[in-house]
Amino acid sequence: MPENEPEPEPEPEPEPWEYSLYIPNDLRAVTVSRRTLRLILTMHGLISLVDVAELLAAELVSNAVRHTKGPAALRVRWSVGVLRIGAWDADPEPPERPRPLDQAADHEDGRGLALVRACADTWGWHPLSRHGNRGKYVWCELKAA
Repeated sequence: MPENEPEPEPEPEPEPWEYSLYIPNDLRAVTVSRRTLRLILTMHGLISLVDVAELLAAELVSNAVRHTKGPAALRVRWSVGVLRIGAWDADPEPPERPRPLDQAADHEDGRGLALVRACADTWGWHPLSRHGNRGKYVWCELKAA
């Protein structure tokens, strides 16, 4: 590049965004959550994350709906190259510890968080108690390549 030409500016980091989808305690909510997440990621140009993100969201929402009696919510947040997917439910009890995948395959239950642990870059949970809402938030993160 000639000396008097400025270097090109780096691409600006996309602005952070967040969506929340409140869902009833109904197994059909898993499909609604997956399709909504696919649309969100497609609209934000994050197609490369769609397949894994759908799997993770389905596991988190499925756990929230199957193992609790109240409403739930899917939260999706993008910030600084990291996609966070989380599910809120009204039960403050911690999620069951994930089994190793080879052991989880032999059981009907316990595979969801094992898949989350295997496919996500990181995951965790924390209890919630604010604005009169109680429960827990189970989340995982995917880093953009």
